[in-house]
Amino acid sequence: MPEISSSGVSASSRAFSALLVFLVVSATYLYTFPQPNIFYAVIVLLHATTGVVAAVMLAIFFFRLLRNGSFAARAGWVLLAAGAVIGIVLIKTGTPRVEWNWLYVHILLSLAGVGILFADWAGNRGWLGIGAARAVLRLAICLLALAGLGYGARYVRESRWQKHARIENPAMPPANMSGEGDGPEGAFFPSSAQVYGKRKIPSKFFMESDSCKRCHQDIYNQWFSSAHHFSSFNNQWYRKSVEYMQDTIGPKPSKWCGGCHDPAVLYSGLMDTPIKQIVHRPESQAGLGCMMCHSIAKVKSTMGQGDFYLEYPKLHELAATKNPVARALHDFLIKLNPEPHRRVFLKPFMRDQTAEFCSSCHKVHLDVPVNHYRWIRGFNEYDNWQASGVSGQGARSFYYPAKPAQCADCHMPLTQSKDMGNIAGFVHSHRFPGANTALPTANEDSEQLKITEDFLKDKLLSVDIFALSPERGELKAAVAGQSELATTFAVGEEAETKISSEGQGEVSPVTAPLNRVQPVVRRGDTVRVDVVVRTKKIGHFFPGGTVDAYDTWLELKGTDDKGQTIFWSGMVEDDGKGPVEKGAHFYRSLQVDAHGNRINKRNAWATRAVVYVHLIPPGAADTVHYRVHIPENAGSKITLHARLCYRKFAWWNTQFSFAGIPDPVKQAEVTPDYDDRQFTFTAPLTGVSARREQIPNLPVEALAETEVTLNVAPHGARMPGTEIDLKAEDWQRWNDYGIGLFLQGDLKGAAAAFEKVTEVDPKNPDGWVNIGRAAVQEGDMDRARTVLEKALSLSPNLARAHFFYAKVLRSDGRYDEAADHLRKVVAQYPRDRVALNDLGRILFLQRKYAEAVNMLKSVLAVDPEDLQAHYNLMLCYNGLGDEKQAHEHQVRYLRFKADEASQAITGPYRQLNPEDNNERQAIHEHVSVPLDRVGTGLRPVQAERRSAAARSGGSE
Repeated sequence: MPEISSSGVSASSRAFSALLVFLVVSATYLYTFPQPNIFYAVIVLLHATTGVVAAVMLAIFFFRLLRNGSFAARAGWVLLAAGAVIGIVLIKTGTPRVEWNWLYVHILLSLAGVGILFADWAGNRGWLGIGAARAVLRLAICLLALAGLGYGARYVRESRWQKHARIENPAMPPANMSGEGDGPEGAFFPSSAQVYGKRKIPSKFFMESDSCKRCHQDIYNQWFSSAHHFSSFNNQWYRKSVEYMQDTIGPKPSKWCGGCHDPAVLYSGLMDTPIKQIVHRPESQAGLGCMMCHSIAKVKSTMGQGDFYLEYPKLHELAATKNPVARALHDFLIKLNPEPHRRVFLKPFMRDQTAEFCSSCHKVHLDVPVNHYRWIRGFNEYDNWQASGVSGQGARSFYYPAKPAQCADCHMPLTQSKDMGNIAGFVHSHRFPGANTALPTANEDSEQLKITEDFLKDKLLSVDIFALSPERGELKAAVAGQSELATTFAVGEEAETKISSEGQGEVSPVTAPLNRVQPVVRRGDTVRVDVVVRTKKIGHFFPGGTVDAYDTWLELKGTDDKGQTIFWSGMVEDDGKGPVEKGAHFYRSLQVDAHGNRINKRNAWATRAVVYVHLIPPGAADTVHYRVHIPENAGSKITLHARLCYRKFAWWNTQFSFAGIPDPVKQAEVTPDYDDRQFTFTAPLTGVSARREQIPNLPVEALAETEVTLNVAPHGARMPGTEIDLKAEDWQRWNDYGIGLFLQGDLKGAAAAFEKVTEVDPKNPDGWVNIGRAAVQEGDMDRARTVLEKALSLSPNLARAHFFYAKVLRSDGRYDEAADHLRKVVAQYPRDRVALNDLGRILFLQRKYAEAVNMLKSVLAVDPEDLQAHYNLMLCYNGLGDEKQAHEHQVRYLRFKADEASQAITGPYRQLNPEDNNERQAIHEHVSVPLDRVGTGLRPVQAERRSAAARSGGSE
């Protein structure tokens, strides 16, 4: 290196040169290989200490070096000095994300200075000769070498890391639940969760979120109020469900819940103890802390069920130590170089594959070790998101957002913060706003409740009282597809549902939209009112989550100008605090056990049949029909008010969770398959997991609402004909109306609504495509061909038009052409499972078995549990003569296939509950509650409560 003393190479010069060499080598190592271990931490400290010493020496000799050095050397010393000053400042400030620009300035200045000094030093020793041109060449070589070193370091640092632990599905799912997780002998089974090394993790690891608070106080405070914090036995609803589960089928099956809900209990081995014995221990009250999600090192698949590996970080004890010196040293190191810390707790898949990461807990299935029955799908937020337009991966959606969205875009919105790790003053909210209004109510957390309510009311859905038509005869209901009744959740765009249109008559004329026309009804008449509910800013089914437990319903109330209530569907007893009337239009999954008792205790493991599932897919709609009678004493105007109502837990479930006990007088049998007991709500409230020892009154939230006014004509007056007001801005309203009719199987009515879209805007391909959808579903391929060709003429690359046109061609036996159209779909949407399955099926029909196998394997890469793919792969391998592979897929097909015979269980229940039987029908109407229950004639809520408590299983 250039001499510090003109009298020769001194000891100071040699020492300084050695320091520079160490700084370059250590910086290269620290930047290229960030690792969470002691050796790396020691090098960080040595680099900082050496940098300070070198900076002091440089300051002492700086002006002498400038006087005696060449021009190039002087430039090198200045750059190095500037880099040293920034380095000293960074030791004070640390290098969190907000300081990254200065960190890279420090690196670039220091490297440039070293490169120039090295070139000058080499020139003084005759490398490449003398002269200005040679000096420039030397400098260029040195700087290029450093640039190459920097690029290589960056590549090694980032490329390997970005590919690290990417979430990919296995080629073949397990043949049974014993192949999931660590298997029946595993400490955490039947959860699929695993820990590297098959070790247990001390409870305190999951209970020390306050150690994160030192650097992430805003995030900690957000999390403290969140549903994640109250996921375990500090949540009375969850606590009661697990206590009931363990009382009924034992502690081991409850580990299926614990993998995602109770980390401090499960992974330490405490969950082998009945939770009633340890419910008030700190481990049981910890919930999902920071370490649970952020210590997930690998997600094994998108099959859910806690299908991940946890890793116990080697340096955690240092982070959580109570020793002030050790804690200060840890925090200083993290602040100085946070990259190893970030890599431990923020894997690339957490940011880039958010939905797949979340699927590990927000998608479940049950099987024999849990339900003593067979495989059934539980709740599933991931698949319907993945197949929808919201993800950008679904080819057949009705609507697409401006840009695709993942879970965190809605449920972890950016919020202002100065926490370490903030980006431009924002962090992703760890309140995880969603739909849980019960916990902040029970916890008396008004801020969290308001944030949740604001989230729910942020135009996620819309309600439209859209159409009026004459009373119709008795409806012949369309038949729901078997696939819909094979799951406790729902079937959306990730699978095709066949709906029979048998029994449909002519389309009745409608008056619409009701807010534009001047609708008239006549005293003494009965009319049908159609209300449309549309999902707008929702990326999964509405509602989502554990939909057997909620109260979500549509209320329609009619009041005349005399103040009389003339119609009310969806009324809530006890002045809005009690049960919802049974005839309301609900959005939920209604399930029964082996004896036909309703599943209403969060006992999904006892589910043996589904009575109905009513959920709305993302970017879709539901059309609800009401039969409204206009009384003779009605005023001259009637105002219809519609509200989409939501209560986090059904009234009965809340009563049960806080005070439910089996009726000691009426003894009955309980087994893993059924519970014939009756329940009363008289248990003491001492020690419940809530702020107060009382049953909370959960708020009923109006997620969306609207109203229209009807004019009333005298009895016998001549009525005007139906009236339609078509305006361009209403095309989505007609489209929504048609979507709701289409999804319930009213294909002729849907087609008529879609035709209005084409009348409003003939150049909009959506109307033509949707007419084609209805025609394909109805089997009218000639009509479908005509309208789909029209759509393709308007938008030649429209994937959903190509998809449905392929179905027309396939019905004609034109397999090559159908396959070509499906390839156009798959080229745009390579992860659309239905399109891939259809293409694989066509290749099978053409006996191109090997090609079909490859196509169908790509379906399993998206969802290893895809029933249709396993069925077709079984056929393809039989065609290839590969009996072994055919058998493997047959086993999976039989595992995931529905138990069709189970629907017989619902018969007695539906006879005893005609309102639920009505709701089961794909096309049905709702009528008003008896109006003597309104106002002073309202049935006393105590009678309703006694009635609810007395019913088997307690139907609301």
